[in-house]
Amino acid sequence: MNTSEGDSPRGFGFAVSAYFLWGFLPIYMKAMSHIPPLEVLAHRIVWSIPIAALVLWALGRTGDLRAALRSWPTLRMGLVTATLISVNWAIYIWAIVSGHALDAALGYYINPLFSVFLGAVLLGEKLNKTKWFAICLAAAAVVILTIETGRLPVVAVALTVSWGFYAYFKKSLPVGPNQGFLLEVLLLAPPAIGYVLFLALRGNGHFIVGHAADTGLLLGCGVVTAVPLMLYANGAKLLRLSTIGMLQYIAPTMIFLIAVFVFGEPFGQARMIAFPMIWLALIFYSASLLSEARAARSASPAR
Repeated sequence: MNTSEGDSPRGFGFAVSAYFLWGFLPIYMKAMSHIPPLEVLAHRIVWSIPIAALVLWALGRTGDLRAALRSWPTLRMGLVTATLISVNWAIYIWAIVSGHALDAALGYYINPLFSVFLGAVLLGEKLNKTKWFAICLAAAAVVILTIETGRLPVVAVALTVSWGFYAYFKKSLPVGPNQGFLLEVLLLAPPAIGYVLFLALRGNGHFIVGHAADTGLLLGCGVVTAVPLMLYANGAKLLRLSTIGMLQYIAPTMIFLIAVFVFGEPFGQARMIAFPMIWLALIFYSASLLSEARAARSASPAR
């Protein structure tokens, strides 16, 4: 990541494009609400493979993937990250098509704070008082939602935890982000292809045998899955951590707005309390990131 030389306009363009694509993803997923989430998940995996492979071939990095496929430690870690990302995708798809897009937005708002918490607990990273306050404020918001609604916001928590641990273990995957993504979908391909064939044999699938629109939407799952992930991976290399920290709120904000104003999901009293608490927590977290970035620039020697 480009942490010392400032932000690259190219990297900024990549990252913003990725977050906007993720922000509009609920509309695409909602169009497939009549298709079972597991079938959508299987097609997300299957049709991501040719796109990811083409990108890797164009970058001339296929040799890295071949080396990864011959390394058992790499494959083992790839299985861990592949499992976590597939769980995250499955929950997300179900949330959108089942009318829980607001919970999905909440989960992705909380995610950066949970990642910071994981860094402190599992990696021993030092957190200042501002970050601890932000984490506690987010946790309090979850408690308020639980008390007011009588249940834990399972979707939000599951999305947060699955993505947080995915990012944590991804750090231990000894391949580049593009190679790692292709490795993950290749590892997920056998069960995904098997499930698609199982549905086809039973006549329950929506691919080819269904409407042409369904086939087109399922084919497009590869594009809407692989493209933003790869844009993000390449953009993150060219941006400072503090910039990525600011930009990552684009997607959940768009999901929030779409859930309320497009999908018409109810924004009850509990959410009216919890969401502003999360936003306030993110303001404190972002202020801490910016302060650390300014301190780092001041401490770095002049060039």
